[in-house]
Amino acid sequence: MAAFAHPDRHHVAVLVRNGVLPMELGLVHQLFGAATATTTASAASVAGGEPLYEVVTCALVPGLIRTDADFPIYVEHGPEALGEAGTVVIPASHEEDESLGGGCLPAALGDALARIRPGARTASICTGAFVLAAAGLLDGRRATTHWKSSGRFRELHPDVDLDPDVLYTEDGDVFTSAGEASGIDLCLHMIRRDHGAAVANDVARSTVVPPHREGGQAQYIQRPVPEPQFSSTGAARAWALGHLDRPLSLRELAARESMSVRTFTRRFREEVGISPVQWLTQQRIERARQLLEETDRPVDRIAADAGFGTGASLRQHLHAALGVSPRAYRSTFRGAGAAAEAALISRRTAR
Repeated sequence: MAAFAHPDRHHVAVLVRNGVLPMELGLVHQLFGAATATTTASAASVAGGEPLYEVVTCALVPGLIRTDADFPIYVEHGPEALGEAGTVVIPASHEEDESLGGGCLPAALGDALARIRPGARTASICTGAFVLAAAGLLDGRRATTHWKSSGRFRELHPDVDLDPDVLYTEDGDVFTSAGEASGIDLCLHMIRRDHGAAVANDVARSTVVPPHREGGQAQYIQRPVPEPQFSSTGAARAWALGHLDRPLSLRELAARESMSVRTFTRRFREEVGISPVQWLTQQRIERARQLLEETDRPVDRIAADAGFGTGASLRQHLHAALGVSPRAYRSTFRGAGAAAEAALISRRTAR
């Protein structure tokens, strides 16, 4: 019997093993399950939030699987689900991951991974990267894992280009993330790649998580929550998001927190993990993506509204970040939205 019931949706299979972290399993189901074809008002009204993904959990052997919490989970599907999936996600299993060196992949796990079809997207959360590395899927590729496990990872998998300082990586059709929370960032990143910023932002809003953290952001941030009596840069960031269309200097942002530029820059990096200039560029790119997807404004107008000033500057920054022009980006996601809407209308009419 097929693991997936809806052939018109993107199939996501989550391979769990004994010792799985329930949060990592749950976040994949929650985020992909919340993605619906509601990028246009007409699609939302016609489809009523038609799901874009179908997610199933599978194991090497169906049945009860131990978690790292005080309860087991029952898994209905076996490894055959991996062969039907367009995306395979492997959460961590701390009780076995760091023992998986090159050539040390258990036979049953290796046979299961061999079922993944060519062209499918493969992703790991936290130390699930040890599984991909032991299977040879990360050789010569850039990858990450939890910073606490980076030394062991390098020891076991020297052929992998490990970057232990980032939230997640993408190298071809293989994705890795650093830990439980960055698994959320990675799932949103994959949804954004598939369906654009509007759908990813809707998923983030519905699950009450930040809509976008750049993969290159640092895993470990010195002060993610300000200490008592420690001045935060949060108010300046919130103000900047409402004024991206105008030039924003470090002096102006620092003044809003009554800090010197030097102190503001240092504390901003401590709290966010990147510099204020890098952060502003990321937020402007996100604003431009949103406007390209959701409006018909000319590129020059979007460039001004996002704070890039000119269409040429927007094209340069978007190409550096995504490898595409504003016109190509708009065509991809506006075209995909229109096609999805037409397909949904057709299916509803046929019922």
